[in-house]
Amino acid sequence: MARGYHVQVEARRNEPFEKLLKRFSKKVKQEKIMEECRERMYYIKPSVKRRKDAVKRKRVLQKLKKVSN
Repeated sequence: MARGYHVQVEARRNEPFEKLLKRFSKKVKQEKIMEECRERMYYIKPSVKRRKDAVKRKRVLQKLKKVSN
């Protein structure tokens, strides 16, 4: 199932191209488009994906426990 992306940034008056490009890049990062493209490059079995997600959750919980102590 393909997901269409529609990220659009309009140039403001007298805005340099570099600044416009930076705003576009920021928007792409917020939408997590590049992350999804990298994930879709190769097929990951659901069981492997669940295992990775569990490890990631465990790491986040450990980090939160360190901060709260």
